[in-house]
Amino acid sequence: MTKYISLKYFIMFSVLIALISLVSCDPGIKTDDLEAKEKQDISNFLASNDTIDFVKKSSGLYYFDLVTGTGARAETHDTAYVFYALQYLTTQIFETNFGTTDTLKVFVNEGKTLPGFDEGITYMNEGGKSIIIAPSNLAFGTQGNLYVSPFTPFIFQIYLVKLKKH
Repeated sequence: MTKYISLKYFIMFSVLIALISLVSCDPGIKTDDLEAKEKQDISNFLASNDTIDFVKKSSGLYYFDLVTGTGARAETHDTAYVFYALQYLTTQIFETNFGTTDTLKVFVNEGKTLPGFDEGITYMNEGGKSIIIAPSNLAFGTQGNLYVSPFTPFIFQIYLVKLKKH
């Protein structure tokens, strides 16, 4: 009886997810249009913040050191302890741990955080503060998720408080 009920709910849940997926697809919006809008949004942000000398990396990530750290450089497999803010290009905060006493523990370049966040930390030295603009392919991707629309670029503000070398 329990297996039957569980299977019944599993099937109902699967059908519900499929229906939501179909309804949420807007055939009027094309991927090329979203990609073009994202590029334009990033260009507009850079133009309106032209006093910040962002360096465009080969991945498409834009990087700027607010404060160059004096400690060791972060490398793959190091453990970084950071304060961060994740923001939309409008500068509206999506998520942050600034204002708390708890740093985020990050295993550098091990794929456990957003790709742009990982990459950005590898350009930092302990004690450094940076601003990073990550296009969608280095953030939540071209599909987005429940909380983030597809093709949404993000700004990361990162303060690398402590670095534990591997």
